[in-house]
Amino acid sequence: MGFKENLKEQLNFSGMYVKELAALSGVKKQTIDSYLNVNSCMPSADSAVAIAQTLGVSVEFLVTGNDIKSKTILYPTEAKIVADLTAQMDKKYRKIVVAVIKSIKKLEDEEK
Repeated sequence: MGFKENLKEQLNFSGMYVKELAALSGVKKQTIDSYLNVNSCMPSADSAVAIAQTLGVSVEFLVTGNDIKSKTILYPTEAKIVADLTAQMDKKYRKIVVAVIKSIKKLEDEEK
C-alpha cells in the first residue's frame, strides 16, 4: 500500500475525521484531501511529519506500511486488549475510546 491507503487506514483506525486531523496537525484540510483523492500526491516532509505525529505513527509507516520501531516495542497485554476491542467497534465508538484515553493520558501528564 502507498501513502494514500495507509493514511486512510490510520484515519479509520483512529476514528479521526480529515477536518480533525487538519486542525490537530496544522496541515490544511484541502491539502490532506489532495493526499486522499484519486490522483493523490505525496506530501512534503513537513506535512508528512505533522500528520504522522498527530496520528501517532511514523512517516515510514505512512509511506510504506512498515514501521521498524513498532516491531521492537513490547506493548502491555492491556494495550493489546484495548487495541483489539477498539478495532472491532463502530467508528463513532472508536472515536470516543480514543478521546477517553487521550483525556486520561493528559490527566496523568499533568500530575507529573
